[in-house]
Amino acid sequence: QLQASGGGLVQAGGSLRLSCAASGRTLSEYGVGWFRQAPGKVRQFVVLITANGGTTMYADSVKGRFTISRDNVKNMVYLQMNSLKPEDTAVYYCAAGIPNTDWREYKFWGQGTQVTVSS
Repeated sequence: QLQASGGGLVQAGGSLRLSCAASGRTLSEYGVGWFRQAPGKVRQFVVLITANGGTTMYADSVKGRFTISRDNVKNMVYLQMNSLKPEDTAVYYCAAGIPNTDWREYKFWGQGTQVTVSS
């Protein structure tokens, strides 16, 4: 299973670092994506990274502010979020599978971590 952590309450302009840990599974075998879902809204693609970390893709809304990285030795993926905006408020999920902007391509999901950005 995957475990997402690091969410919290932050003021606009602040930063958070989310972590995605895998237990019982070798995360390095999979692409990893981060998705987010705000109340009443559809799940939204945020960013993905391929299994070897060689390719990343960002949603336009977070480009230049968010950075994904992975440490395959530690079996971890990270999402550094800077210059946070109130519209970034959502539950953030990490997922492992075929790296894709479509959440349905991911086989394994974490439980989500809440990110709240106050204005």
